[in-house]
Amino acid sequence: MLDLGSNSTRLLIAEVTPDGGVTELVRRSTVTRLGHRVDATGRLDEAAMQRVMDVLDDYRAMMDAHDVQAATGVLTAAAREASNGSAFAARVAERYDVEVSVIDGDREAALTFTGATSARPADGRRTVVIDVGGGSTEFVVGVDRQADFHASTRAGVVRQTERHLHDDPPTREQLAALRAEAAETFAAAVPADIRTGVEAGIAVAGTATSCAAMAQGLGRYDGALVHGYRLARATVEDLLERLGTMPESERRHVPGLDPDRAGVIVAGLCLQLEAMLAFDLDEIEVSEHDLLRGAALELARSLRPAA
Repeated sequence: MLDLGSNSTRLLIAEVTPDGGVTELVRRSTVTRLGHRVDATGRLDEAAMQRVMDVLDDYRAMMDAHDVQAATGVLTAAAREASNGSAFAARVAERYDVEVSVIDGDREAALTFTGATSARPADGRRTVVIDVGGGSTEFVVGVDRQADFHASTRAGVVRQTERHLHDDPPTREQLAALRAEAAETFAAAVPADIRTGVEAGIAVAGTATSCAAMAQGLGRYDGALVHGYRLARATVEDLLERLGTMPESERRHVPGLDPDRAGVIVAGLCLQLEAMLAFDLDEIEVSEHDLLRGAALELARSLRPAA
C-alpha cells in the first residue's frame, strides 16, 4: 500500500488474513512535501513530484524484495486539488506498476476510520477519528466500526504553514490567526450536535504520532510506545508553547520529532489542539492504524474469493 500524501509518502507492506488480521512487515514514512505551494498555484510542483518518485524508487525495491502480490496506492488532498494531480497519478502508476488513484475526501475519511478502528475492541462509545494531514484534516464519527458522519476540511500542516507562518519562529499574531482559521473551519464542517455527542477520540497521522513521541522524549521512534498513547490536551498546549517559540533549526533537535517535520509541526500542533477543542476532548488515543491499514484491508477484501 502506498499513500502519497500532501506532506509525506508512506509505504505499508503487510500480510492480511481472510478474517481481517493484519501483520505489518514494513512501514515507512518519508517527508516529501508533495503539497508544496499547491494552495497558491493550484498545481503540483515538478520538484515535489520528483521527491516523491525518488522515494518510490526505494519503496518499489522493498515491495519486490517482499514479493508483494497485490499493490495499490492513493493520492489525497494535494493531488485532488491540483490541476495536474490525475496526470501525476497516471505517471506513478505506469512507472511503478501499481494501481494508483486520486481519492476524494469521503473515501479518505472512510479508509482512515476503517484502519483506526479495525483492531480496537468494541466499547459502544461515540468516537471521532481525527486525521491532521498535509493539505486537509478529516473527521470521522461513529460507534465501534460503523461510521455515520465524516467531514474533510481544507486545513493541513503544509497549507496552513504556507498561509500563516511566515517568520521563524512564528509570531504570536501568526499563531493566533492560524488557530482562529482552524477553529472556524472545523466548527463550520462539523455541526455542533455531532461534536457534543462525541465521547472519545482517536488521532492518526504524523502530527499525532509526533506528539506522542515528543511527549515521551523518545530518542528513537518506537511504534510500540506511540500506538495507544493517551495524549492529553494540556500536553499539546505545552508542546505548542515550547516549539512555537523555537526557530526551525532548534525544533530539528527536539527528541521524538523527525527533523523533516520540524518545518510544519507548529501548524500541526495548532490544528491538533483546535480539533481537540472543537470536540471538547481532554485527551485522545494516538493510533498508528490509519488510512494505510484501511486501504490494505479493502484491497484484501477485493481479492477474496466470493463465497
